[in-house]
Amino acid sequence: MILRTTNHDLRTPKHGFTLIELLIVIAIISILVGITLPRFRGMQEEGNIAESKAELRTLQTAVESYYIHNNSTYPSDLSSLTSATPNIVSSVPPDPFAAVNTTYGYVRGGTNNKYYVIYSIGAAGTGSATITSDAVVETNGTSCIYASNAGQDTQP
Repeated sequence: MILRTTNHDLRTPKHGFTLIELLIVIAIISILVGITLPRFRGMQEEGNIAESKAELRTLQTAVESYYIHNNSTYPSDLSSLTSATPNIVSSVPPDPFAAVNTTYGYVRGGTNNKYYVIYSIGAAGTGSATITSDAVVETNGTSCIYASNAGQDTQP
């Protein structure tokens, strides 16, 4: 009598993962993603705030340069900076919190229009500012970020 052996020897380990092991790995990955996504969003918002503040300082310098080179008058709007003589800026950067290609807000006001405010709508997406009684007033909440010759932004 001849005994035949099969390829399925019980002592040979099987390769692969069980369904339970795969579910555990998927659950762990889901938990890690759930922890990191909010943190990433917060970092992205902080980056947009820093970018906005830097661009607003640059635009404020450009507005003051325009004032010096144009008979002590401020530009009527930010697009005037791109066509000024001498050339002050080649383009006005977009607000990182606004829709695509939406530039920063710009308002002149106060006594004899001698004050201005350049603002971003901010992280909430609704911020705005104006000049009232020779001071900057945030008109839609406190989420806007601004640069002005009438006062300094203390938020965020």
